[in-house]
Amino acid sequence: MSVAAQPSPLAALTEPQRAPASLWRDAWRRFFKNKLAVGALAVLVVLIVLAVGADVIAPAPYDFSNLQDANQFPFQNTKHILGTDTVGRDFLSRLIYGARISLIVGFSVQAIALTIGMTFGTLAGMFGGWVDYIVMRWVEVLTAIPIWLFALFLISVWRGSDQDSGGGLLKVIVAIGAIGWVDICRLTRAQLMSLRQKDYVLAARAIGATPLQIALRHLLPNALAPLIVAITLGVPTAMFTEAGLSFLGFGINDPLPSWGKMVADSNSYIRVYWHLGLFPTIMIAVTMLTFSFVGDGLRDALDPRTNKS
Repeated sequence: MSVAAQPSPLAALTEPQRAPASLWRDAWRRFFKNKLAVGALAVLVVLIVLAVGADVIAPAPYDFSNLQDANQFPFQNTKHILGTDTVGRDFLSRLIYGARISLIVGFSVQAIALTIGMTFGTLAGMFGGWVDYIVMRWVEVLTAIPIWLFALFLISVWRGSDQDSGGGLLKVIVAIGAIGWVDICRLTRAQLMSLRQKDYVLAARAIGATPLQIALRHLLPNALAPLIVAITLGVPTAMFTEAGLSFLGFGINDPLPSWGKMVADSNSYIRVYWHLGLFPTIMIAVTMLTFSFVGDGLRDALDPRTNKS
């Protein structure tokens, strides 16, 4: 009778071990199973490429006008595929440059929101007590103020000194970001308050780690998943706010193209020159849907409860 060979303990030690799947590896695997989110991510990559490479991709500068070519309809010739506006500027070029402005506003506002919101949320969630009380009372005051009214107020105050062309871009970003950090702050605070009593945090505190080390090494890395989702979903909100401000005449100044301002400028001509309002509206809708689908996909991928593998 033959005896089955038993595996050697030495062989088990020398056999290469498979690395355990990490949270982020599992999250990316689940994300790429979501076809809608992957498709939206591909569209987002195209928009980013257009925005970054607008100087090369656009057929003409965004501020170059030729009155002889004014008010051309789309697809009439190959020189201006999407037609021209009322002063003869190539409409496709302005749409491409408009993507750059919208993405700059969206990402810059979220950078401000992340910096301010994470800082105050970390202080409130880490220390609690009177620090948490002061931060949350200030957050409640800002929450009661609609972001549109607050942005309109700030831009109206600054508008008198804004005489240079394109100077409104920075002011729009600051005006939206000045109140856009509230949700990030509340989310960061909630995450840290739920994590600060975990065993690994108590162990780090027991061995003498400072509050800053605990926050940076243990708390914030474990709170990144919901923050990433919040930032992704916050980008289209900032872009839509900028489009609305530009539509009301409080946004980007000429000659910089903004999708919202392009829609506003088309009001007087929309019955005849339909393309002046249609194309930027489509771009706003597509961009907002793209970020929303990517954000939903990230939320599902980073939720441990969706892990069925």
